[in-house]
Amino acid sequence: MASLFTRIVRGEIPCHKVAEDERFLAFLDIAPLREGHTLVIPKMEVDKFFELPADVLADIMPFAQGVAKKIAKVVACERVGVSVIGLEVPHAHVHLIPIDSVHDMDLSRPKLKFAQEELASIAERIRNA
Repeated sequence: MASLFTRIVRGEIPCHKVAEDERFLAFLDIAPLREGHTLVIPKMEVDKFFELPADVLADIMPFAQGVAKKIAKVVACERVGVSVIGLEVPHAHVHLIPIDSVHDMDLSRPKLKFAQEELASIAERIRNA
């Protein structure tokens, strides 16, 4: 069965896209820790991050870097943190989270809720940065 993220890549489930190319997709987390919390995924379905083919693993971070720079232009933060945990969805992914302290990266913290219109606006601002 396809992962939730594979279904997003296929267009079966909507998302708020931030960036996309032929191999990667970045979209807003629907349960974010902070405004601008973005997930970067390979379009190829691989469960564990370090099981990605070497070329995909080598290229995902430069793709994420471009997204992180855009997030930093749009969301007030000290920096954009990066985390690879891999337990939430069985599809390799990177969290890009605007942070002001290490506490901001704690995925056990309560998640924020945004209306779909707010998420669409945030995604548009990041895309256009």
